[in-house]
Amino acid sequence: MIGQTPFGCEPDWLRLKEGLMAIAREEVMSRFHHVRATLKQDGSLVTEADNAMQQAVEGFLGEHWPQYAFLGEESPQQTQDAALLQSSGCWILDPLDGTTNYSHGFEMFSVSLALLVAGEVVLGIVLDPLREELFAARRGMGAELGDQPLRIRTVPESLDCCLALVDFKRLPPTLASSLATNPPFASQRNLGTVALDWCWLAAGRADLYLHGGQKLWDYAAGHLIFREAGGAACTLKKDPIPVLSTMPRSAVAAGNDRLLQIWLDSFANSL
Repeated sequence: MIGQTPFGCEPDWLRLKEGLMAIAREEVMSRFHHVRATLKQDGSLVTEADNAMQQAVEGFLGEHWPQYAFLGEESPQQTQDAALLQSSGCWILDPLDGTTNYSHGFEMFSVSLALLVAGEVVLGIVLDPLREELFAARRGMGAELGDQPLRIRTVPESLDCCLALVDFKRLPPTLASSLATNPPFASQRNLGTVALDWCWLAAGRADLYLHGGQKLWDYAAGHLIFREAGGAACTLKKDPIPVLSTMPRSAVAAGNDRLLQIWLDSFANSL
């Protein structure tokens, strides 16, 4: 499928990555220590950087690859729904994943961009603009971190030596309580940016993942990168991670199928 897009060729792939990095430096990093945030209708924060980044990326993509529709987190719902129906495919952008972190000066946030064609995510890029780390993948071509291949090399044998990324806030209360009082893992973190969650798993910086509700622009790119790096994931209902809906979906992940099943089994009685 990636061969049916311009991004099977290195010049376009490089232009896309370099363009995203340049825009992030201009629109996100230049505002980091001078953040102005407001509340959206759903109670979440939005900053000038969110809106400026989305506008700039949409313009960049439209200039170079106008054949694809555009779906951004800050786009109206009607626009998002229409973009998903475009037969040519659509871009999926989270202009600033981790806005709460960003607005508080907490140095953990990212930019996430995916391309959806014929119901499949065919490429994904997640940029950590602060650390200048760029995670990327093309479907069937593996994942990369900068100019190096990215592959999960070591998977623990048991949960008791695992570092888990767990977002307790969105989990079913019984499950959250069980994991907090009787954790099967060695230690737990929460990065506050879903896109980087997936990428840090792919890079072996954590072993397990659990999130109760993430949206399409949060996971589309990161999930592809994780999968291309060799990881295994599903929802709490053990369904595949979906890509054709903007509704929140849960996510459970581990470095391979074996560890994923052990992880699922460990909290099955708490669902």
